[in-house]
Order: sequence, then C-alpha cells, then structure tokens
Amino acid sequence: MPLVERPSSFVFPRRLGAAVPTVERAEGAVVWDRSGKRYLDGSGGALVVNIGHGRREVAEAMAAQAAAAAYVHGTQFTSAVLEEYARRLAVHAPGDCNRLYLVSGGSEANETAVKMARAYHLALGQTSRHKVVHRSVSYHGNTLATLALSGRPNLRAPYEPLLPSAPEAMAPFCYHCPLGRAYPECGVACVEDLEAVILREGPETVAAYIAEPIIGASAGAAVPPEDYARRAREICDRHGVLYVADEVMTGFGRTGRWFATEWSGVVPDIMTCGKGMSGGYMPVGAVLAGERVASALTRSPGGFVHGFTFSHNPVTAAACLATLDVLENEGLVERAAVMGEKAMARLRALGAHPHVGDVRGRGLMIGVELVADKESRRPFPRAEGRAEALGAEAFRRGLVTYPGGGGASGRDGDVVMLAPPFVVTEAELDEAAAILDGSLSALGL
Repeated sequence: MPLVERPSSFVFPRRLGAAVPTVERAEGAVVWDRSGKRYLDGSGGALVVNIGHGRREVAEAMAAQAAAAAYVHGTQFTSAVLEEYARRLAVHAPGDCNRLYLVSGGSEANETAVKMARAYHLALGQTSRHKVVHRSVSYHGNTLATLALSGRPNLRAPYEPLLPSAPEAMAPFCYHCPLGRAYPECGVACVEDLEAVILREGPETVAAYIAEPIIGASAGAAVPPEDYARRAREICDRHGVLYVADEVMTGFGRTGRWFATEWSGVVPDIMTCGKGMSGGYMPVGAVLAGERVASALTRSPGGFVHGFTFSHNPVTAAACLATLDVLENEGLVERAAVMGEKAMARLRALGAHPHVGDVRGRGLMIGVELVADKESRRPFPRAEGRAEALGAEAFRRGLVTYPGGGGASGRDGDVVMLAPPFVVTEAELDEAAAILDGSLSALGL
C-alpha cells in the first residue's frame, strides 16, 4: 500500500491546494495575519462585516447569553433575546414583512423561504403551486434547492444531475442586457419575460418568484432599474405568485438603506437575510414573512413543516441584537450611504484602465468589471481567471477583495467586488483605490 503523506492541517479548506495566511486579529476595517502583515478588508470578507471587526460589545452580549442559556430547541422554548430582537428588527422591515424565522445562514434562509411559499399555497388549498421562478443571473445559496434557483452555471455544473429543474426568467443586468437594448429607452422590457415565464409554466403551478434587489456575486453589484421591481411585483400580484426578496447580501445597510428593496419601494411577501445581520460575529440567516403569509400558516392545520437544529438560537439572536444596536446608535446605515458615494468617486477613476469596463453599485456594495474589449463589452474567457488574478495581486499588496464572475455570458465574465465595513475611513478608501490601481497596472489590465 502506498504511503499517504500526513497533512500539515486536518482542516478541509474552502480552496483546495491553496495556502492561506492564518488570521491573528482584526479591528475596524483591518485584519492582521500571524506574521504581522496588515490587510485592509475591502470586501468585509464575503460582504459580511458591516459594523467592523473587534466589537467587544457584540462579543460580550454573546458571552452573557451563552452563560445564561446557550441553546434551547425552537419547538420547546423561546428566549427573551430572540423576542426582543424580532421586535426591534420589525421597525426596520419593509411594510409588514416582519415575522422573524431565525436560521444559521443565507442558504438556509432561502431554502426556508421557498418551502414557506409552498406551505402558504397549501394552506390556501392551491396544491398545484410548487414552482419557483428565478433569474438567469443570480445566486441564492449552495444547498441543492437554492443552487437550483441560482443562475450560476459555473457553480452548478458539477452537481447538475442532482439539481431539480426550475423556471428561469431574464435577469435585469443592464451592462450586459440580454435584449441588447439600453435603459431607459428599453422600457425595462426584460421584466416582461417574467410574465411570459409564468404564463408558459401555468400560473396555477407557480408558487413564488425569487430575486435579489441588486444582483450580487453573480453580476457584481448590478443595480436594476427601480421600476423593474415595481413591475415585477405587479406581475406577481396579477398571477397570485409570492414575491421573495433575497436580501442576504444587500440587507442591513449594505446599500445605504436598511434593505435594498427600499430603493424601489417594493414590499415583498417574504424577505431573506443573512451576512451583515450579525456583522460576521455568528453564522446567521433569517426569513422575514409578511403578515398574510404568517397568518395563513398559523391558521393552517398543516402548519409549516420545516426546521433546523440551530434555528431560533439565543446566542445568535444576542449577536444580531448587539449588531442592530451598533447600526442604530452609530448611524452606520446612513454612513454607508455617504461613504459609498466617496468610494464610488474614487473607484470610478479606475475606468481609465484599458480593461475596466464598468464600475457600478450602490452604497458600500461596488463591482469593478473587467472586459477584454470595452466598446463591445466582450468578456475575457472565464478560464483565464482575470478577476481571481486581480484579487490575488491586490491581496498580495494588502487589500482583501471579493472576485467572481460568469455573469456576462452565463459562463464568462470577471468582476471584483468592494464592500468594506461601514466604519471604513476616507484614508482607507484612498488606500484601497490606490492598491487596485497599482494591481491593475501590474497585470496589464
């Protein structure tokens, strides 16, 4: 039998075959590794860190709750901290979309939401409604169900045989318009595809439509026209389809509003949350259900057959409540709007580079897209990994970014996202822009 080399680490890493530094500490918008190297956290990890690293008040709130009661099962007990968090969060939720179902991550939240939509229609006796319409450029999670609802061919490919089919509508990705038109002359024609898909599938079979208010990792902070969401809401209402807003990435101040749906004024039937909800201090996700959905399930003899071991967790709720305190008391959502404008002003200058095709976003959620040809907006082949190369060079220089892509053509496309903590300073924004500028030049981009 051949000898098996003993691994240097028994951790199964997120990136196979790639050595990453060991974090030592973090504070504000800065992270240090064990060697003492300093990194500016230009992306909040994966657009998670909003109130900043090293918040002792959050750690202390978690410790106090863990000492009092760390775990109870959600079917057996509630907790004062969970009840208080739900009450406080309801003030910021859009419309009456404020009935909290707390879980452990964004994928869990979206899985919960689509099952909740199905259960709602069952409660109304609409047993044929089971399909969920998603968009062609989108991301809703990494469970099999949520990956099936994600327009990310590169992520789906290895697991395609395992994924259930789901109807797909055209994404409102203006920089790479699927119709080859331009806003506003287009009249937001892409939204009509949603109705076409619902009619093709049969409205009596469609339970929900799920959409990110701003397209996140799959398109790199692509902001749809605001009237897209309003018209999509009207289409859903016309056909009895629930509107699910995926705010996992955009929620809790990231776009300069508490929730990105506020920009369009649309109130969803169900909203999902995660990431910045706890500021990164606990794994978290949540569903916020509207009153008609919650009431229908409460009255239904079948109820809502669903659950996770760590849903409704008191320590998670404590982290979220402490994060909410910081966001409110320090006006960080408003600060994200102001600092987002300052960041955008600095990053737009990167458009002078020959292969920076677009700089876009809202608040502190910004995407820098790389293209092979600016005039035609032709992407680089995804296999070349231009976004990853830029991210790696910036990281070497001390800036953490969030590279990704595939949204330009379904498979090709390169974008690097910037989304620093809301406590980022102007000097740190200058530093981030300078590092990206130097990295682009070093790579000939």
